[in-house]
Amino acid sequence: MKNILNKTIIILLCIFILTPMACQELEENPDFITRDNFFSTAEQMELGVNAIYDGIARGRDGWNHFYNRFVFECRVGYQVGWEKGPSDFQNGSVTSTDVYIATYWRISYENINRANALIEKADELREAGIPNQELLNRIKAEAMFLRAFYYFNLIRYFDDVPFTDKMTVNDEDLPSNQDGKRKVLDLIESDLTFGADVLPDNYTGNDLGRATKWAALALQVKAYLLDEKWLEAKNTAEIIIEQGSFDLFEDFAHNFDVAHENSGERIFEAQVSASANISENHNHHSHFVPADLPINIGGQGWHWLNGTQAFRMKYEPVDKRIPGTFITEYPSNRVGLNADGEYPMVRWSGNTSYNLSRFGGLVSAAANPNDPETLVFSNAWTSKWVQIGIANPSLTEKNIVYLRYADVLLGHSEAANESGTGDPYFGINEVRSRAGLPSLSNLDQSQLRDAIVEERVLEFAFEQETYPELKRKSTFGGDQDYLGDYIQNFIDTYDLDRQLSPKDYVLPIPLNEILGNPNVQQHLDY
Repeated sequence: MKNILNKTIIILLCIFILTPMACQELEENPDFITRDNFFSTAEQMELGVNAIYDGIARGRDGWNHFYNRFVFECRVGYQVGWEKGPSDFQNGSVTSTDVYIATYWRISYENINRANALIEKADELREAGIPNQELLNRIKAEAMFLRAFYYFNLIRYFDDVPFTDKMTVNDEDLPSNQDGKRKVLDLIESDLTFGADVLPDNYTGNDLGRATKWAALALQVKAYLLDEKWLEAKNTAEIIIEQGSFDLFEDFAHNFDVAHENSGERIFEAQVSASANISENHNHHSHFVPADLPINIGGQGWHWLNGTQAFRMKYEPVDKRIPGTFITEYPSNRVGLNADGEYPMVRWSGNTSYNLSRFGGLVSAAANPNDPETLVFSNAWTSKWVQIGIANPSLTEKNIVYLRYADVLLGHSEAANESGTGDPYFGINEVRSRAGLPSLSNLDQSQLRDAIVEERVLEFAFEQETYPELKRKSTFGGDQDYLGDYIQNFIDTYDLDRQLSPKDYVLPIPLNEILGNPNVQQHLDY
């Protein structure tokens, strides 16, 4: 699918954006492209759904769908950054005027509106009996999957959000967020049920990367967990486990490299490829790359984000996920050249100084380039999104992985544990076995719940899943508060001037939405 990302998408984005603003008073026959006069065949509809896929990758924003989630993730305190956006979130200083929240919200609703428009048009064309009905039905199912995907992530962060399953054309169509989370969950269940029935098991050639039946089912598992429909989540996960022919990669790092894209346990991922289209690059490398990596091997970038030393130390030394999660060594230009005339290699250490400043975890500038004992760093730079060795970080080819088989396995364990049915150890022990960790057994329900939550954190670190997953399982001031425990530990470990509050458990609805839509109410905590 990387090869079909081209300028056609930009044209289609304009169609979707401009259609609602078309003037109704003009009597002349239009000589321009709109949704109504362009989408008249199944093949044209396929180009339309490609544009909706584009929104979960690079899209048209520097602060894109995935990058904004980088920033939100800093609220937990295991992933931190020195730039204002990440810093505000890790310090609890988040308001409804936040630019990352506003951009994420706009991207999500733009693409929900495009999906709504495409679904409506698909129904029109189906009734008209156009050729290639099978493709048309698949396109509708893809649009429904993508609508569910955008909506699912919105309610994970914002809870009650404005709900509509119709294309918004004018101000009379402004949706309400009353009972928005409930309405969205019901729509997601319906959309993904349709998708699982219609979408194919797999694709080949240029269609690799499109949503499959398994992607619909995997997202359905996550939605059922959010809705606390434990039995439905367990049963859906078992369909994937028993019928999907999925296995975990032996090497955890294969989940994030270019060589294994759209294969193995990688169920759904956004396609990123500057070689296919220069506008389809991504900025994940530039934000996570070590600040002292030499420029000629990919060191260009902003270096805004990394993990804390304390978080890196949560992993058992034998955990096989470490090389696929963290950069353990790299050449540094922060100190002079060594005796061989090269930048010396620095290695991670839990026994050297660390603080939250921009340079607080780098190798000391006074380190001896010829003394390995001094060539240590304490930042937990992640390897998941960084490509050491590339000449230009804007040319990264790494896809953005959104759904993995490990998520299904841990979802099955959680659902089995909460419902008291099935084998709650199967999934988590599969994940732990791949990591080289011992199997769990003989835990009570509460202990196993804790173990599953912690396994999720370690498995999906830096994949922008930790904040919404901890939030899902937590209540401020409640007996079960995994998110609060993480944030409080971060505050205590690094002596922050911050206090845990109810605001940490939900993101504010953007101020622009509140001012522009009288049907939307802000969360009481804001």
